[in-house]
Amino acid sequence: MPSPSSPLRGICLGAGYFSHFQYEAWNRIPEVRIVALANRNLNRAREAATRHEVPAVYAWSDLDRMLDEQQPDFVDIITPPETHLELVRRIAPRRIALICQKPVAPTWEESQAVVAEARRHGARLLIHENWRWQPWYREIKRQLNAGAIGHLYSIAVCMRMGDGWAEDAYLARQPFFRTYPRLLIYETGVHFLDTFRFLGGEITSIYARLQQRNPAIRGEDAGQIMAGFADGSTATLDASRYNEADTGDPRYTFGTMRVDGSRGHLELDTEGQLALKPLGQPARRIDYRHERRGFAGDCVYALQRHFTDCLLAGTPFESSGEDYLKTIALVEACYRSHLEGRVIHLSPPAP
Repeated sequence: MPSPSSPLRGICLGAGYFSHFQYEAWNRIPEVRIVALANRNLNRAREAATRHEVPAVYAWSDLDRMLDEQQPDFVDIITPPETHLELVRRIAPRRIALICQKPVAPTWEESQAVVAEARRHGARLLIHENWRWQPWYREIKRQLNAGAIGHLYSIAVCMRMGDGWAEDAYLARQPFFRTYPRLLIYETGVHFLDTFRFLGGEITSIYARLQQRNPAIRGEDAGQIMAGFADGSTATLDASRYNEADTGDPRYTFGTMRVDGSRGHLELDTEGQLALKPLGQPARRIDYRHERRGFAGDCVYALQRHFTDCLLAGTPFESSGEDYLKTIALVEACYRSHLEGRVIHLSPPAP
């Protein structure tokens, strides 16, 4: 079993905007050493390697040689969704553990194929779903488990990113957003759907209304979702990348959340502050650890720490490929609900 003196050997595929959060986080995990990276743009790959002290750089066409020479314990796939299936098909037969960035693939069928390919070859697969690792959601889950507000009644999220109203929306950070035929739910809403599952359990019904507010982009950039949990409680998402929040950093918590229960409620603001208000009593602030480091409360580090711990201990991942297909099914249900103008009912997952 690898130890800090003989760390897990990792390689990363991709050197785009979000990859830097992942490289930086890997460098803070002593049981891991990123030994090589590859990217389609070789100059960008070299820049990332220099910035994050990765010793080896490979051309994209040399993936097989990279795997042969580096003998990694895991591969972190940080590339666009349309590349994921082919990469997993090439890597999984080697039974190397995988982290795959979300969206898993452009379609439901391809997402299923990614998971099936990893399972067929016995390659462990974690989907890089970092939202549930944001520290405020971990603390809300802890409060729910402790019975702080009793039985869960409802979860309500309001997200206003304000990064998508201009004519040149998304060009500076993630220009591919402009051409996605599906945007808000496929790329961002999926995070909240997964977080709803994390906090409240499995979702058995979905109703969605979606809008395109910026004509300069192809996909939807606003929408409202109501999700029904198996136990009768509900979750709502009111989201817009077009309109703005009244905060200096909308990308810290990506919105506000209120969680109501039979004995009171919890409330999250855009600064990461959490309050607990039992029924009939004054609200009090919850003291918990969160910081402006990395991405959204350092959730990338928390996810990668989880991945490392699970590899070393041989324990299951929270967001395994099989589990994450349940979240992707909710994404598909949202689009179907919008197109058909009705509630979509989902069968409860088998035990």
